[in-house]
Formats: sequence, structure tokens, C-alpha cells
Amino acid sequence: MDNREVFVNKKNMNAHPVRYENVANRVKTDNKAVCTDVRAETLNECDNIPVATAPLTAGVVARLPVVLADLRIRFNVFSHIDLPEQAIEIKNIKKRIKVTQCMLLQDTNILFIKGFVRKNIDYSTRDCSNYNGICGDIRHCTVDVPFECTTVVTFNGTAPAAPITNTSTEFEYYTTNDLPNNFAEKDELLSGDLSEFNQISTEFFNDLPFCKLISSRIVEFDEYIHRERPRCKELPVGEKLFSRIEEKMVITLRLQILQDRPVAVGATAAIGDDDDDCRKPHHPHC
Repeated sequence: MDNREVFVNKKNMNAHPVRYENVANRVKTDNKAVCTDVRAETLNECDNIPVATAPLTAGVVARLPVVLADLRIRFNVFSHIDLPEQAIEIKNIKKRIKVTQCMLLQDTNILFIKGFVRKNIDYSTRDCSNYNGICGDIRHCTVDVPFECTTVVTFNGTAPAAPITNTSTEFEYYTTNDLPNNFAEKDELLSGDLSEFNQISTEFFNDLPFCKLISSRIVEFDEYIHRERPRCKELPVGEKLFSRIEEKMVITLRLQILQDRPVAVGATAAIGDDDDDCRKPHHPHC
């Protein structure tokens, strides 16, 4: 056993020592850093005063994201995950959806989706074991499980604005030129000017529809593959080690497809107009 002696009364060094068994005591010295340090303070409450806003009350035209479609997408993912070492069991798996591409192909109703599921896997390992138990560490492994799919979109909101195509037109000027000697002297060459190039190009910057994630739901089933009992090592009954996980996931995403569009906003009463009316004497609603 590791026996340590700790004086309860530091001021009186002649005090009797108290003996503790199997206790690791950290001693703060000039050469060693403190294991942890916590500092906190209570903040006083700050006062605030509401400031009256000055909104536009007349009708305006604003550029706002307009909902084109609100939909749920479900797809299935099958994958194998190899851990860097052998494990006894999975303790926890935290999952996060990351979408890297969500694009509506213009002039179609096909949506392309690509991304991955970030999985942080906590698992227990074996350091020592016998027929009565296993001791080890809790470690983690973070992996990205990719996915991609396409789906047909039903526009249950506003139909997307059709893209305006770019245009390019050429024009030329009329010119007259003399003809060679084998033509009559009164003859002239009447044609367009071939010594120049003139063009009008028009470019339109259309607003691309974009996606917004609303929610996600993942139902998964994980199995440990190739579980085995190592040779010449004692393990409790039924315990085995593995390093590969086979998982099946059903992922449901709810998302909205939006597009920036000009929207006419009608006239409205300013905030606080009713309060201003109540300040008037003999107001019927006050």
C-alpha cells in the first residue's frame, strides 16, 4: 500500500500526523504546476432602457428569402468502421449531421444532397483482465461517414424564378470601298465593315436557390464484427474483443429550399401607435 502522512494543522508542526492509505496527495511546489485552478466572481446586473424604433410604415418592396419547398428526405447508409485498437464494448456514439452540398438543378425539380455524419465513438479497451473482470481505458475515435443522394422536389411553396440567360449580339457598320481596276470606275463595293468587330453582351446574375436544415433524425443499428477471445489471455465468461463495427443508418432530414426574391410588404401601423393614442385625453379605448 502507498501510505502517506498529512498534517492537519499546518501552523502547528508538532501536531500529530494523520495517516491515510491509498490516497494520492498533490503537493504544490514551485517546480510543479497546480492540477486545476478555478476562479469565479458574481456579476452585478446591468440596467437597460428600451429604445423606440422607427420602422417603415408605408408599403415597401423588400428582398427576402422565399420558401420554395418544405420537405423531408429519407435515405439509408451502410458502412464499416475500423477502430485503431481492440475494444470490449461501445459506451456511447455522438452523431452530428454535416451537409456539404444541397443544390437544386435549375429548370428541373431534382435536388442533389451530399454530406457526412460525424460520429464520435467512445469505447472501452482492455489493459489487464482475468476470469473475474477486465480493466482498461475509455477512449474515443471520431470518423466521418459520407452520404449522397438525389430526390425529386415538389414545390409546395412558391415556384422558383426561371433563370434569365445571358445574351450576346454582334453588329456592324455600313461602308463603301473602291473596287479594283477590273471593275468599272463608277462601281463601288457596298458592304459591312470587315475591319472591326462590334458586340453587345448582357449578363444576368440570377439568385441561386439554397437550402436550410430544419431537423435531422438518425436511427442506427450497430454490430460488432469478428469478436474473438485472444489467446493466452484470461477474460470473464462471454467477453470478447473486436475492432470493426458494421452499422446501418436510416437518416431523415427536414429542410427548406429558399430563394431571394423581391417581396411587396404592405403598409402597417407603427409599433407604439396605440400607446400614443392612449396619451390623448378621452380616448375611447383607454
